Amino acid sequence: MKLAVAVCAMLALAECLVQIPLEKVKTARDSLEEQGLWEEYRVKYPYNPMAKFDQSLMVTGEQMTNDADLAYYGVISIGTPPQSFKVVFDSGSSNLWVPSVYCSSAACNNHDKFVPSASSTFRNNGQALSIRYGTGSMTGFLGYDTVTIAGAAVLNQIFGLSQSEAPFMQYMKADGILGLAYPRLSASGATPVFDNMMKQGLVTQDMFSVYLSKNSAQGSVVTFGGVDPNHYYGSISWIPLSNELYWQITVDSVTINGQVVACNGGCQAIVDTGTSLIVGPNSDIASINSAVGATSSNGDFVVNCNSIYQMPAVVFHISGQEFTIPASAYVRQSQYYGCRTGIGNGGSDLWILGDVFIRQYYSIFSRAQNMVGLAMAR
Repeated sequence: MKLAVAVCAMLALAECLVQIPLEKVKTARDSLEEQGLWEEYRVKYPYNPMAKFDQSLMVTGEQMTNDADLAYYGVISIGTPPQSFKVVFDSGSSNLWVPSVYCSSAACNNHDKFVPSASSTFRNNGQALSIRYGTGSMTGFLGYDTVTIAGAAVLNQIFGLSQSEAPFMQYMKADGILGLAYPRLSASGATPVFDNMMKQGLVTQDMFSVYLSKNSAQGSVVTFGGVDPNHYYGSISWIPLSNELYWQITVDSVTINGQVVACNGGCQAIVDTGTSLIVGPNSDIASINSAVGATSSNGDFVVNCNSIYQMPAVVFHISGQEFTIPASAYVRQSQYYGCRTGIGNGGSDLWILGDVFIRQYYSIFSRAQNMVGLAMAR
């Protein structure tokens, strides 16, 4: 793992950027496929990509789900002296939580656990925290401590300490989640990490940006406080948010070979680093996959691995701009299950533009302007 660093980039003005590298690792799905357990797992713990966006359940806490295809994690530390944790930097949720020493669930036993008594700066909040999953839940309590990200110390940060976790978490590489959405999404009213970074003057601009490398396990990075021109080329397209809760924008249509195949008349989409696929309404997803030559099989859309470079691109039309996702980007290959598209069913009118999209487009999340910026990723 490369060390996280704070760097100063020469842009229009010099600005200090807090950058934390992300490591692309073997997914839970990859590990389960290797063990021949994937079919059993997927039936027992069905994936519901819309679980964390179901506002009807929001009163019960932040919604999470078992995305077995998540691959990107970064390391932060909590406490004094620091205790390290692998976390998903999730623009689709707002809470920070990690396993605690008080958790005896199988999911906690193979992850790093926070030990409050080992930190001289820890304070117990005393408030309970419950985070519902698509197939279970995480329960725990809230505390305060110093959270360090790439050398930037966020003081008195509130975070969750798990006492029980849903069984599917034991297959995931990350220990916990660091949410980067808006404060009013946060369970138990906990102030998100990035809000405290802004309040404490740890960033020069109220924005963060995400670069996901296309092929390499290294090179992916989250940049707090601005943009890094080394990770994109061309101009940035700035898109206003349609809902300042998630990073939600309006998509005008989705086309293939110039023909509208989905999102006819416009639709709503969330740019989400915490979802691995592009997800949309079932009928639209079926239309896209049919147009690219994919067939449905056990919840996946399967394609011939030898046909990838003959398959058409999928184009998202957003704010008058075209954002093209070539087949080489939306097809996933597995040595155990062949090739399948990374465009899946969501069972909702809402779309999620997850890692499949973000690998193609450097994504900038501006709290100052309430906009998402998209530029061609290098």
